[in-house]
Amino acid sequence: MTGAERRQAITAEIMERTGITEAMIERLVRGFYAKVRSDPMLAPVFEARIRDWEPHLQQMCAFWSSVALMSGRYHGTPMVKHMPLPVDAAHFDRWLELFEAAANEICPPVAADHFVERAQRIAASLELGVASGQGVMLAPGERFRRSETGGLQ
Repeated sequence: MTGAERRQAITAEIMERTGITEAMIERLVRGFYAKVRSDPMLAPVFEARIRDWEPHLQQMCAFWSSVALMSGRYHGTPMVKHMPLPVDAAHFDRWLELFEAAANEICPPVAADHFVERAQRIAASLELGVASGQGVMLAPGERFRRSETGGLQ
């Protein structure tokens, strides 16, 4: 079996087990980012960087296809893009809260659980990367927090 055939088999198995489809991923991505764009904490972070939302949404559909279905559609460097952002643990917690709400609204429970489990790992990894980019090495269980003035707490 070739690598491409193995990937197709894995994707098919995940789709069968969870019910996740590319159409569901698109509904989730669009529903989630609608929440983000109206959120007082997260909207300013995104609005300062994204002028044309459609390419970003398409990229996020490819990202979540790769994460949820192992499709290999996404080819990017999310850590590099997130490291300079002015975010901390509170932002990642809010991101997860909105993502979980969107997943539970849009997806059946098995699919929502699949997405949320991966979102939790992604948020933890990105938080570690953002902290590291600020010169902070987090101990296990420690969270990255910025002070009101932008420094670390």
